[in-house]
Amino acid sequence: MSRLHLVLLFNITLGLSFQLLCDGKVMMEYIGATGIPVQFDDVPIETAIDFHFILSFAIDADSSGNTQNGIFSPYWATTLTPDAVAATKSRHPNVKALASLSGWSLADKTLSWYNPPDENLWISNAFSSLKTLVLNYHLDGIDVDYERFPKNSNDSFAYCIGELITLLKNQSLISVATIAPFHTTVDPYIELYERYEDVIDYVNYQFYTDKVKSPERYLEAFKNRTLQFGKEKVLPSYEVNGRGIQGDGFFEALRLIEDDGFDVNGAMIFSADASASDGFYFETKTQHFLLNNSTS
Repeated sequence: MSRLHLVLLFNITLGLSFQLLCDGKVMMEYIGATGIPVQFDDVPIETAIDFHFILSFAIDADSSGNTQNGIFSPYWATTLTPDAVAATKSRHPNVKALASLSGWSLADKTLSWYNPPDENLWISNAFSSLKTLVLNYHLDGIDVDYERFPKNSNDSFAYCIGELITLLKNQSLISVATIAPFHTTVDPYIELYERYEDVIDYVNYQFYTDKVKSPERYLEAFKNRTLQFGKEKVLPSYEVNGRGIQGDGFFEALRLIEDDGFDVNGAMIFSADASASDGFYFETKTQHFLLNNSTS
């Protein structure tokens, strides 16, 4: 079979697979942040879910944590290779791969947004380095997860990140952009969202940092965050063996959110690294919930 025929067959298969997607049901899964040699193939993937692996993390710093003025490098688990991404997407055409930007730390060095002295140079560097990552790793998008901010940085952050996402989308390098605020980083992300809402597809709000441990309080937190970011884009989230609500209480919270009139069409889980030890229980049950909830 010729290369042209293979490309055509792939495109036809890809198109048919997207037709199987269940009305935009989306699952976000962070992977690779801890260095555990987790594999994409270990994670259960429902064919009727638009499944996004979020590779954690791409960082604009060298290995010592020194800032690189927008030049991003991959620091996720070495098992998550470009060939592994390509193979997973070939087997599961409903899978997308995103690079998450920054995260909390690099080894012992805590990371932070910094106000670039030349914002346009930072945007140019970020665009070029992320273009390389997108092409090398067969990525579909980026997730923005800066978690510490200096004072008076909201405008700089919103402009640099908003223009970067816009440029990547306008050049057709990515099709998905998400943001990952939590309770102490809401303000800069609100400014980013209000100015660039049109190019932001989902809000992976980290509800586990809000220290809500009952389904009822989770519902209230969810309602509050949808007032800030828009109910159609905010995804409920869960941290495996971590903070916030735990166990099946998460699914009770999802049912309460649904009963309150929200469409639960997606969820975010942090992370596949932690789930590997329990057989990916939460990934499996979350996808089943999304495919069977009463608002679909």
